[in-house]
Amino acid sequence: MSKLMKSVSAAALGLMLVSCTPYQERVDPAAVAAEELAIEARSFLGRVETELAAMNREAAQAYWNQATNITPETNAAAAEAGAKATKLVVSLANESKQFDIARLPPDLARKIQILRGGITIPAPSREGAAEELAKLTTDLDAAYGTGKFEYKGKMLTVDDASTIIETSRDPNVTRAVWEGWHSISPPMKDNYAKMVTLANEGAVELGYPSLDQMWLSGYDMPPAEMEAEVQRLWGQVEPLYKELHCYTRTKLNQKYGNAVQPATGPIRADLLGNMWAQQWSSIYDIVQPATAPLTYDVTTRLVEQGYTPIKMVETAEAFFVSLGLDPLPDTFWERSMIVRPEGREVQCHASAWDLDDEEDVRIKMCTEVNSEDFYTVHHELGHNYYQRAYKDQDFLYKNGAHDGFHEAIGDFISLSITPEYFKQIGLIAEGEMPGPDADTALLMQTALDKIAFLPFALTVDGWRWGVLSGETTPENYNQAWWDLRLKNQGVVAPGPRPADAFDPGAKYHIPGNTPYLRYFLSFIMQFQFHKAACEQAGWEGPLHHCSIYGNKEVGQRFNAMLEAGASQPWPDTLEKFTGTREMDGSAIIEYFDPLIVYLKEENEGQACGW
Repeated sequence: MSKLMKSVSAAALGLMLVSCTPYQERVDPAAVAAEELAIEARSFLGRVETELAAMNREAAQAYWNQATNITPETNAAAAEAGAKATKLVVSLANESKQFDIARLPPDLARKIQILRGGITIPAPSREGAAEELAKLTTDLDAAYGTGKFEYKGKMLTVDDASTIIETSRDPNVTRAVWEGWHSISPPMKDNYAKMVTLANEGAVELGYPSLDQMWLSGYDMPPAEMEAEVQRLWGQVEPLYKELHCYTRTKLNQKYGNAVQPATGPIRADLLGNMWAQQWSSIYDIVQPATAPLTYDVTTRLVEQGYTPIKMVETAEAFFVSLGLDPLPDTFWERSMIVRPEGREVQCHASAWDLDDEEDVRIKMCTEVNSEDFYTVHHELGHNYYQRAYKDQDFLYKNGAHDGFHEAIGDFISLSITPEYFKQIGLIAEGEMPGPDADTALLMQTALDKIAFLPFALTVDGWRWGVLSGETTPENYNQAWWDLRLKNQGVVAPGPRPADAFDPGAKYHIPGNTPYLRYFLSFIMQFQFHKAACEQAGWEGPLHHCSIYGNKEVGQRFNAMLEAGASQPWPDTLEKFTGTREMDGSAIIEYFDPLIVYLKEENEGQACGW
């Protein structure tokens, strides 16, 4: 209501008014234009979210069908759905260019930024490009999922090969199997290079210099700042990794001798108990410290107590329920793929799915009864509980605060899988609880997974950023891969690589086009979450003894963090749970402090480094 209208109203009521010159309230044209722009953008985004939600449900089902039953028909259906989804997202992202986000309210600007950067492999909008790109990505994924090689007259899958790498202590066997699995990826190389070219064209069309910059733009800061942030975090934990590398190399040298594993220099990748040398816990028997040993083996106990894959998942669910979260819906148990089915090809790489952005959450695993998969099911259910928590957010906010949050949630829970937790669920008895003198052994087991992984996580996307930026050309794909693995991890291939080798393709996340920085960030943040949760619980002992199992107060704050989804900048979400707005690796150093002391003592006099 204008001032004149107010005066007229008052006069009509018989009030005494001071005489003044009537005037019309001035209207700010810029404010009116901004309001009109916001109304237009809000209407546009409403349409966007409706269309994307419908398409996401359709595409998710096609991808699920293909991942759990790989056939020419499901491959074709997934490719068709992928092309259709890519076309829609690219079209809507290009349409959003009509809006200058600098002139929009923060919530609308955030949604448009998410829309523009929300597709991992964008296709150009030109005719036929989306279909071509979808076929390339589907074929790459299927090539990995159906990969097999012959060894001693038998065709081995990645599961078969990984078991051998984990359990064999014959370096001739581990080398043969390692080289066998890496023989499945050279046929991927040409398709991968074509995909990179198309996806970069799509990224440029969306306004990014290249696809690597598009990926790095999803962290609420400029890409260059995010790269610097990653290096800062790595600098906090790199000294611990170098101590672990030095110690492990010495133990492998003592086991195999100089001819197999020299006492200095890098470590042979196939000797570390993992196909990709990313986690080393399978060689604990070789590197176990000369301190009090653990009195139990988790895999043995699971088998002895009759655990099945289903019971392992039920146990993981029970952990989340103990925090006050709701049980999983019946459809989870009806529709998940928890074990490898007989009679069909499937993609066994463990993953968590949300097929309708509401309640249809599932996992896809070829679960086996062992310690590794016991932890993995907790990790995957972390994704599912995150998905359920933010289901009431707007569609574009139905995601993690950033992708590292999504990966960190389940692993944060796994840090509470302590001896005390094992006692609480009846896996070990009171008399088998390890004493303080077993701390080094406990921490060594954890470090072989958590600390050994960090430089590998840096390497995967470090290599990919070079490829996506054009700095690394196809003829240098493999050399660049091993240059980074040597620089970051201090590992080398077990022997010379063939001229046509495409070893990055032997790691699922490369042909599967899953960004990997999220895993590095998650391995930092899970310890940060763990420390914050233990402080909330009033824990006063060493961090590695703390378990939040059964603590509903922590669970309430935990769920509040999950419910926010991607609705606000990640520092806001991080602060809600941890009290700080910065990712921080110091919790890792605190957690492993007793082990650091031990490693430095053991490494004294060694020529550490490579």
